[in-house]
Amino acid sequence: MSSPYDTYQRLRFNRPHPHVLRVTMDNGKMNTADAVMHAELVRVWRDIDADDSVNCAIITGAGTTFSAGGDFAMVQEITESFEARTRVWREARDMVYNIINCRKPVVSAMRGVAVGAGLVCGILADVSIATPECRITDGHTRLGVAAGDHAAIIWPLLCGMAKAKYYLLTCDVLDGAEAERIGLLSMTAPDAELDGKAVAVATKLAEGAQSAIRWTKYSLNNWLRQAGPSFDASLAMEFMGFTGPEVKEGLESHREKRRPSFPPTTEV
Repeated sequence: MSSPYDTYQRLRFNRPHPHVLRVTMDNGKMNTADAVMHAELVRVWRDIDADDSVNCAIITGAGTTFSAGGDFAMVQEITESFEARTRVWREARDMVYNIINCRKPVVSAMRGVAVGAGLVCGILADVSIATPECRITDGHTRLGVAAGDHAAIIWPLLCGMAKAKYYLLTCDVLDGAEAERIGLLSMTAPDAELDGKAVAVATKLAEGAQSAIRWTKYSLNNWLRQAGPSFDASLAMEFMGFTGPEVKEGLESHREKRRPSFPPTTEV
């Protein structure tokens, strides 16, 4: 009998508990979100929602990295192709709303680096867990585009507007310990205990009263649905930025591993 997860190429699946599905991002390149992984991180939440054998999901990354952000080739394609830009915009929108609307609770287990599309899933998880040393950054303004993805919909709610503005405007890196301190994460766990802690939390949720847990998640996520217009605006501005000059310099500086020198602008 075929599984709905058989066709995935960048995500691996296993069951640490009969009713817990662990989703592992794995592409051999620090789990960067290329075009294939980006699309898979959209549809996996619909498959999990429809899978009656799953009561809780875990999202994590293979090896020592959660996810190092967007693949440079995909970013380049977005800047050059209207079709790619609109496709990835739809995917970015649907990734956020699919996680929010998935009935099953999601637990994230983050280590190493957590950036970009992977961070979307990590922060939007209902219970987010990271190592104290995990390096977390939104990364958008450093690339030269507005902080879209998940940032506007949830960072101010989790850590307050002052902290959200600081970290989203500057792209400064938080470690897991600081992210937990300001409320961006649910908790931290030492690296050796991270996976076990995620499984323990997921097992507790999977063995609990499912209607009560799912309806509580639905109710709480109405706070995020209310922020939908802010999210939609941020995503539109992010993708408008992919047509401008700043992202070209941002992408080139990332590739050359140097500080960006963004062109001056008076047009915005």
